[in-house]
Amino acid sequence: MVIKSKDNKKIKYINKLRNNKFMQEEKKFIVEGKHLVIEAEKEGILLETFSTTDQDYGVTSNIISPVIMNYISTLPSKSDVIGICKFIPENDVLGDKIIILDNVQDPGNLGTIIRSACAFNINTIVLGLNCVKKYNEKVIRSSQGMLFKVNVINKDLKGFIPYLIEHGYCVYGTNVNEGKDIKNINLTGKLAVVMGNEGSGITTPIKDLLKDNIYIKTNETCESLNVAVATSIIMYEVNKGE
Repeated sequence: MVIKSKDNKKIKYINKLRNNKFMQEEKKFIVEGKHLVIEAEKEGILLETFSTTDQDYGVTSNIISPVIMNYISTLPSKSDVIGICKFIPENDVLGDKIIILDNVQDPGNLGTIIRSACAFNINTIVLGLNCVKKYNEKVIRSSQGMLFKVNVINKDLKGFIPYLIEHGYCVYGTNVNEGKDIKNINLTGKLAVVMGNEGSGITTPIKDLLKDNIYIKTNETCESLNVAVATSIIMYEVNKGE
């Protein structure tokens, strides 16, 4: 049976899941497009699909009309499949290589950071409570599904950073003016690096917790790097230094 009505309860449910509060209550989120649906299925988090074809993704499948797909899709080029997924369990085992994000707001930046973290063997990404939400659809798309493969957790950084220091981590901030060149830093052992907001950097309460800072040396023409680019370079150096 093909779903053709906007008033269908499942179609209404999908639209409600785009509301962050409802998404958090249900502990479910939406992915759009075949690639993300397949990646979600591989990780065992795919629950249900809505598609204009009868392709089987191994879960409950719903066939919907192109009109309904246009209605529920948020992409400029409409998808051929949308999936509902369950939240990914957060892993309390942090590992030795951690990236901490303080007040990063752009979903594209977070998605790129997650994708690079997967590439460069970072164990955990920690999002401060003021960051963009990890299940934001733009975050998921720009991560290209790597969100499903990287441990991304939420913490109150004012308590979490002292916890890391107490447990033997070297925790570095990032500061162009007061930092040490990352090329001169020992990047082995238990390590965490804090990256700040796109425009204003690390917030003052978090900055006050950090004794040491690093930076990426660039030529004088470039004042600063995009946070996703800078974080990716740092993660590359951390991975290389191991």
